[in-house]
Amino acid sequence: MNNTLLIIIAVVALILLLLGGFNQALQFLLWVGIILLVVAIILFIVRAMGGRRGV
Repeated sequence: MNNTLLIIIAVVALILLLLGGFNQALQFLLWVGIILLVVAIILFIVRAMGGRRGV
């Protein structure tokens, strides 16, 4: 009984640890995506104001 309980606790702790790591990785990727989006918008605005007109 004690071994089974320890295995269950270890598995739950491992799952929570992995989910916590994935959550931090997803938050990092979310910030990278937001920064890239802002840079793309700024470049689009600069290009539109630059006077280069497409046909």
